[in-house]
Parts: sequence; C-alpha cells; structure tokens
Amino acid sequence: MSDLRDVRATYEREGYVIVRNVLDPALIAEAQGHVHWLLKRHPDLKPDELHSNLVRDDPFWLRLVGDNRLLDVAEQFIGPNIALFASHYICKPPKTGRPVLWHQDGSYWPLEPMEVTTMWLAVSESNQANGCMRVIPRTQHMDLQEMNERKDVDSTLGSSMDAGLVDESKAVDLELNPGDLSMHHPNIIHGSEANTSDQWRMGLTIRYIPTSTRITEQPWDSSFLLRGEAVRGVNEYLQQPEFDAGRHYAWKH
Repeated sequence: MSDLRDVRATYEREGYVIVRNVLDPALIAEAQGHVHWLLKRHPDLKPDELHSNLVRDDPFWLRLVGDNRLLDVAEQFIGPNIALFASHYICKPPKTGRPVLWHQDGSYWPLEPMEVTTMWLAVSESNQANGCMRVIPRTQHMDLQEMNERKDVDSTLGSSMDAGLVDESKAVDLELNPGDLSMHHPNIIHGSEANTSDQWRMGLTIRYIPTSTRITEQPWDSSFLLRGEAVRGVNEYLQQPEFDAGRHYAWKH
C-alpha cells in the first residue's frame, strides 16, 4: 500500500489521490464474483445500476466496504468515527458500458455538513480504453453546481453539469489496477467515457462520512456504523444482516 502519510496532502492540493495495492487479489476476485452474482440475481438492472439500496441485505458488500484496510485509508480523511453513507458498483460491460457525464458528487447528496469522501475501488483493471474515471484537478474549491437532466446521451447518471464550467483539456485519467483505489472530494469535477474495449471495467464507489455528518433524508437504505462511535442524535444506523446461504452471496473468508 502507498504511504498514507502523504495521501491527505495530495488530496487537499489536487482534490483526489491514488492509493496503490490496498486489497489482495483473492478478495478482489470475490468482489468480481459478487458483481456477476448480483447481475444474475437482478436481471432487470444494468451493470452500472447496482446501487446502495442493495447494500442493506448483503453481508459480503458490508464486509467489503468495512475492510480494515479501506477504513484505514478513509480515516486519513474523515477521522476515526466512520459510517457508510452509500456504495454503488459502477460496472461497464465490454463495448456497451455507458459514460458518466461530468458532475460533482455532492450536488446529489442529502448530507449536512458536506463532510464526506468517496473511495473508488478498482475491482478490475481501469484504463482509458475501458472507461476509467477522469478528474479535473483542483476543482474541489468550486461551489456545488446544479446538475441538469440529459436525455441526449445514454449515460449512467442521466445528468451533468454545465459544460461551460468544465475545462476538459485539464482532465486526468485515473488508471488503476485491481486492488488500487482513488479518493476524491465531493466538489471535484469528474466523469468517465464509455467502454469501447473488449474488457469489463468494474469499480465500486464507497461514500464514507464521519459520524458527525447528518443524512437529512430518512430512512436511508445504506447507513451503517463501520468504525468508532456514533454521535448521539445525528443518524440512526442499520443492523448488519446475518449471512443466510439461501439468500446471500457466499465468500471464502
């Protein structure tokens, strides 16, 4: 794993940071299996539509987002009292994976204050050809903008920010190997291209909040206390489900 002493400084300067070799190949292989299990279980969903509403009754998903190696990284940004706000597999199948248009995450979220960080975990190789995430560095200082509905492009979010606010000449491609991750600020401008390659691009977004951040829409499907202590009166956290072989994805560990 990269030296965690330097990641916060890079994040604060650029609005994002890459951390290499965080999770081992065995767990990543199980995460890949989890994606295919979810798609078989939910044939009505597209591969980029495996949203947070599925987390509540999924022990493996919670095991993955609660991995101590991931929480150790998240703690560098939000402190020792960590809760899950949301998580979403954004997966792009070969040739047909949809783009994610330019946006700021925080514009979509019912959080107060907007103290949150996003972890983007590479579940497969993520590169230019298969539609890796792209960021516009140092745009984390921009105020959150209104996102506009977009029907002219078939995209994952179905919306984007005003194109006049995006200088694509400054975009950086975040190319990751399986088990690598990136962290990005809720205000940074980012997106991704369609997958034109012959390979899957699988990524898992994890939105971690300090327990002092309030989720203002209740009830919320994916609020779990993952590390440390809750702040009384701020959020109600769900009880983690017990594994049931008849209903849940089975994993080795």
